[in-house]
Amino acid sequence: MPRRAILPNFASLVASLVASLAASLIAALVAAAFGGSAQAASPQIERGKYLVEIMGCTDCHTPGHFLGHPDETRYLGGSDVGFAIPGLGVFVGPNLTPDETGLGKWTARQIVTAITKGERPDGRILAPSMPWRGFSALTQSDAMAIAAFLKTVPPVKNKVPGPFGPNDTPTVFVMSVQPAAAYAAHKP
Repeated sequence: MPRRAILPNFASLVASLVASLAASLIAALVAAAFGGSAQAASPQIERGKYLVEIMGCTDCHTPGHFLGHPDETRYLGGSDVGFAIPGLGVFVGPNLTPDETGLGKWTARQIVTAITKGERPDGRILAPSMPWRGFSALTQSDAMAIAAFLKTVPPVKNKVPGPFGPNDTPTVFVMSVQPAAAYAAHKP
């Protein structure tokens, strides 16, 4: 093959390679700018993300949600509002991110146990406001998908206060679950 025939093919190959690398670089930069990943998440992680969203985990575990302004920069980083349950105390939705102040030291299996059985690694039973009884119907695959997704969320350093016993003074806003008569007695 003559030398002139090789050069145009080589130039075309180099141009194609440069264009491909440029497109990959642009995709990575756009993904980084918008908090995404240059690679698609695994189907298990995508399923976990979907379940976390439809199950309303952000409601109790993202700061600002109960005040009408969820702070998405601290997505699942722990609430700033506690639930008061008569006779039990006030419970604040904890940090679900992989930071050490959240689920950082928990294994996927420990996360699944908390979601489906209401038990923390230290043996403490979760507050009644955590709907683990309903989540106990999750398939093992779905529960593991949630745990896998939670391990990929950007870590948020936020040790939520509490739990507060019935005689403790909470340091957060409090939503109260109480009998109607108790509510009526405290109305202004």
